[in-house]
Amino acid sequence: MLTAKPERVREIVACAEGLGVPRGSGMFRAALQAVSPLNEEKIATKLECLKKTFRWSDAQVSHAVSKAPGLLRKPKEALRHRSKFLISDVGLEPAYIAHRPVILYYSMEGRLRPRYYVLKFLKVNGLLDQNRDYYNTTALSEMAFVEKFICPHKESAPDLAEDYATICKGELPTNFRFT
Repeated sequence: MLTAKPERVREIVACAEGLGVPRGSGMFRAALQAVSPLNEEKIATKLECLKKTFRWSDAQVSHAVSKAPGLLRKPKEALRHRSKFLISDVGLEPAYIAHRPVILYYSMEGRLRPRYYVLKFLKVNGLLDQNRDYYNTTALSEMAFVEKFICPHKESAPDLAEDYATICKGELPTNFRFT
């Protein structure tokens, strides 16, 4: 942006503000970075892609992009993959995702899928005492997640730590059972 012509900088600022990100907010810089390589047509195409992929209303798209402008830089295929997993497999509602769009930044193989499998395993085996909010479990640091969901079950599920490590490598462990 520093080498761009002043007219282009004004366009970029207007686009960022058009996404609903106020100039004084901490997200404004991220919005500038997200829209700077794009023109208005590409931004409109990306917004339409988000709308179709996540089954969001215009208001939900606006809300999600204002909270996570980097979604405009995500490839369509990555967004489709996350949508399928979060909506079909995990069972999240589109509105839930729209209000927590940061979840779409997390790695599928390194965070979203492994933590889903751990929660599913714990629920199926009666080891999770209450229904946990999926976003809150994905937002935890790795150390906090392990301390809260793996370590307490060392005796009742001795293979859980090893299984979690295997899942984080992108492999489904053979001894991971949902019985």
